[in-house]
Amino acid sequence: MIPIDKIKAIVIKYDSLEKELSSGNIDTKNYAQKSKEYSDLGNIVKYAREYLKFGDEKKDLEQIVKDSNSDKDMVVLAEKELEALVDREINYEKKLKLFLLPKDLDDQKNSIVEIRAGTGGLEATLFCADLFKMYEKVCSKKKWKLEIISISKSEAGGFKEVIFSVNGNNIYSYLKYESGVHRVQRVPSTETQGRVHTSAATVAVLPEAEDVDIQIKETDLRIDVFRAGGPGGQSVNTTDSAVRITHIPSGVVVSQQDEKSQHKNKAKALKILRARVYEAEKIKKDNERSQNRKSQIGSGDRSERIRTYNFPQGRVTDHRINLTLHKLEEFLSGEIHEEMNEELRLKEQDLKLKNLNQ
Repeated sequence: MIPIDKIKAIVIKYDSLEKELSSGNIDTKNYAQKSKEYSDLGNIVKYAREYLKFGDEKKDLEQIVKDSNSDKDMVVLAEKELEALVDREINYEKKLKLFLLPKDLDDQKNSIVEIRAGTGGLEATLFCADLFKMYEKVCSKKKWKLEIISISKSEAGGFKEVIFSVNGNNIYSYLKYESGVHRVQRVPSTETQGRVHTSAATVAVLPEAEDVDIQIKETDLRIDVFRAGGPGGQSVNTTDSAVRITHIPSGVVVSQQDEKSQHKNKAKALKILRARVYEAEKIKKDNERSQNRKSQIGSGDRSERIRTYNFPQGRVTDHRINLTLHKLEEFLSGEIHEEMNEELRLKEQDLKLKNLNQ
């Protein structure tokens, strides 16, 4: 149950902004910010207004049902209306909970996603590739722009590592729940006795940092150039196009050699480095504010086992919310990814609302 005063606050704020914006007496510096806030509230205020009416409407209908003098047909009709009202109330409460979720300033940012094969040898690299394909399909479905930054392929045709950026609206607010250890259980194509093997891959989702988010001084960077290497140690090209950048204060190191141009490799490496340094600072600040950060949904802890993909049983289980969907193929194709993501957001909402109510 959402505290009524929080619902009323949405309506009051919306009406106040509407009056302020229509008056014309508003500072031009604040106009864009207030207009956006008004627009955001406009998407939810109708649900807030209806939600506030549910209490009185339920009382009226319950009174008809309980009144022994009520007409039988009227009672049947009231019971149906009451059932529909309760369903609407649950649905609206879900929407309002999601809206009331305390805003993470990074939620609107684009993201850099890093997927690395973990335990399981070549099978883990194949799973790493499967995860990348899943995110490709999710991005395509949502009309987000995905761009590969670097990729390292395995002998089996999978990926040892793949790093890519995702651009669009509110990317980090969606993808941040993917950070952690993803585990797969299936029979590898090389398995002759039909035994199920367990492999894993780690996913790290970083908010893409801009220059205004974090200042990285040139003097804090050590930049090394070297000749890009291919399989078996062979040289990919004859120029020193590969770049390794070390952020001396934090010890973060990024290497990039996918491009033939040293300039392009340096730009890509800086993009990843900025995101990693920004994330490290963000985690440090979050830990200072809350000792319970690692127990929260979407904390970004890469060591946490978050999900299991079980092929023999055709299911995917998210261990953070104990949700199992027996639609593995649909999930991997990006069709029902949103369903699990919404449940994760709702769970996080519940946790944060409890903290707010304490």
